[in-house]
Amino acid sequence: MDKVVLKATKRDIVGKQVKALRREGKLPGVIYGRHLEPIAIALEAHSAGLALSKLTSSSLVMIDVDGTEYPALVRERQRNYIKGVLTHVDFLAVDLNEKIRTMVRVSLGGVSPAVKDFNGVLVQNLERLEVECFPADLPERIAVDVSVLKQIGDSIRVRDVDAILTDKVVVLNDPDDMVAVVTLMKEEATEVAGAVAGEEAASPELSVERGKKDEEGEK
Repeated sequence: MDKVVLKATKRDIVGKQVKALRREGKLPGVIYGRHLEPIAIALEAHSAGLALSKLTSSSLVMIDVDGTEYPALVRERQRNYIKGVLTHVDFLAVDLNEKIRTMVRVSLGGVSPAVKDFNGVLVQNLERLEVECFPADLPERIAVDVSVLKQIGDSIRVRDVDAILTDKVVVLNDPDDMVAVVTLMKEEATEVAGAVAGEEAASPELSVERGKKDEEGEK
């Protein structure tokens, strides 16, 4: 994704008085970080809202505050759901020369033959993975192709996802954790379980009968 730069200015207005800023078409926000004292900022609400709608929590964005740029990640968005607009946004400032640990969304794509041909159900167990890397190498999302899931029971684990990522990104989850799996539909699973249960229930009866006949033969 191209470099995203959001223009902002420092603001002195805080608390309930920020309502006046919103009426002026401004979006209040704050930038904070390990090596940075929190900076209260105001952005142009319309343009910032459009840009932020395309960003994920792992998208690197540059906040230009009165000519000084701060590389940052979007950390929290407060929204007026009735009006459908942002009311406040928090940015986490990062050092481009220091590795960070953060969560990245997993996006499933493609068509699974197990779903298409065998009426399976695709279940996503992990929607986000924790990764470690430099901010500039941070993926906005992790795209996982489910076309490798060909049979019922096939799965994709963290180690499989780790193998498709660049060596600049390290996944911190347990390699054996399951990301996605194809299972039977609930009705089919119930039928299979019922059939198995029926077979198991029948087996002891047969063995009991054989036991009775053996006892009768001995007599």
